[in-house]
Amino acid sequence: MILETFERWRRGRNWGYGFAIIAFIVAFAVRYGLEDLLPPGLPFLTFFPAVILTSFFAGVGPAVLVTALSVLAAWYFFLPQLQSFNIESDSVIALVLYVFINALIILLVHTLNVAIERLREERGKARALADQSEAMFAELQHRISNNLQIVAALLNLDRERVTDRGATKALSDASRRLELIGKLHRKLYDPQGAAIDFGAFLKGLCDDIVKSWNALDVDCLVKSVTVKLPADQAIPIALIATELISNSLEHGLAGRPRGTINIDLRQNGGDSLVLEVADDGNGLPPGFDLAATKSLGLNIVQILTQQLAGRLEMQGGGGTISRIVFPARMVRSVTIAASQSS
Repeated sequence: MILETFERWRRGRNWGYGFAIIAFIVAFAVRYGLEDLLPPGLPFLTFFPAVILTSFFAGVGPAVLVTALSVLAAWYFFLPQLQSFNIESDSVIALVLYVFINALIILLVHTLNVAIERLREERGKARALADQSEAMFAELQHRISNNLQIVAALLNLDRERVTDRGATKALSDASRRLELIGKLHRKLYDPQGAAIDFGAFLKGLCDDIVKSWNALDVDCLVKSVTVKLPADQAIPIALIATELISNSLEHGLAGRPRGTINIDLRQNGGDSLVLEVADDGNGLPPGFDLAATKSLGLNIVQILTQQLAGRLEMQGGGGTISRIVFPARMVRSVTIAASQSS
């Protein structure tokens, strides 16, 4: 940061030579004031810092000016045969060495300034590329979501031409799933890769699903700890929640004028997360066997749960409770805060 500040000051060409003259005057005044205190043989003592600072702040030209002025000042005021431009051989060597050392200093500082300038340009290019990549990523996600919506619309058109009830239902379910996946994709994929506050996301998800089923008399209540998940983990868990909520709407609350779906996301003993979806509907049918079910939605839930090394449980009685337990080791990069409800 200091070097970048120097670089910004150095680009102020309008006052560079003024800075050089001020630096020389200060260095000369200090050296002249110390004349009686310093031992012989140090004519350039205060001029070196002036050259270095001028190189940093003002650039090559002003630094060369300070070098030239300091050579003349040291020659006339501080080298043998004072206040005269007559010069001895030893003084010539001292002046040549001084000019040579200053040339190295100016060269090194200039090289550093050039490197800083190139670094600044590269950082600017990197920022531009990052902004471009972010915009392209957002556009890509937007296009994917739109394409999913288009496919869902095409399935709806095909459904209208089909007379078989089973095929109609299959097309309707597929269309609904694609629409919801498109919405999930748009909401969960952040171009900056930021983690999702999944607890807050669940409320909006449940409302969207209820609207897609046109179940306006169903209340969706969410209670959740604040869990931040990256998108690659939030997507399968969101799909699981989607299928369980849809299952409650299609089967548990079918034929009922009103109903309630409760969603609970909580921490279980510090080593796992529990997602629970419960409704106050019709409950499970007699003889229900989760392992033998032919429901596509529940099969999708079981597959996604297995991918996360989780466990699916369902129980009836006064409604249906579906519970997924995810081991914490499978849910990476999780940040869990205090509980909240909505």
